[in-house]
Amino acid sequence: MTDPLFDGDDEGNTPLTPEEREGLIPGWITTRADLNRAEFDNIARAQTWAAARRRDILAFDPLIALHKQMYGQVWRWAGKFRETGKNIGVDPWRIGMDLHALLEAVRFEVDHDAWPPDELMARFHHRLVRIHPFPNGNGRHARMAADMLATRLGVAPLSWGRNSLVEPGETRRRYIAALKAADRHDVGPLLAFVRG
Repeated sequence: MTDPLFDGDDEGNTPLTPEEREGLIPGWITTRADLNRAEFDNIARAQTWAAARRRDILAFDPLIALHKQMYGQVWRWAGKFRETGKNIGVDPWRIGMDLHALLEAVRFEVDHDAWPPDELMARFHHRLVRIHPFPNGNGRHARMAADMLATRLGVAPLSWGRNSLVEPGETRRRYIAALKAADRHDVGPLLAFVRG
């Protein structure tokens, strides 16, 4: 039997465990469209939070707080590291350590102009998604974190393909393909996508 809320054929979705599914807060959510709407509304509030004052997204606590702001009204586990293995990401015990190392590396890259701003943001996003710290919402979290990095760098946020990446479709397929190319150390497709 399929679940209209959690089952789907989008290869980019991170499956949730039954325990993670129980973390859903609003009782009125019964379909994927309901869940998308609730998350969209929560993310809109998080954008206001992020813009309200300059936050150092390359610091550990604000990066974690961003996920809590994005999903805290929808999921009880918002802002908490996943405790299970997923179809992507490092082992759960490595999450904190790998996030600290990522943030230190990106601060170094920013300070030393290691990459042009678009590439810095795209590489930050990719590495954050690859760690996959949370049970779900990692791609959206990494995109908003990269957009907050744009503010720090004084450049425009990335366009992320100019279409929704939540719903399955051609734009999402190109995004997933670009991330997989970056996994193979080819950031070209991701760079083309983020400003496309």
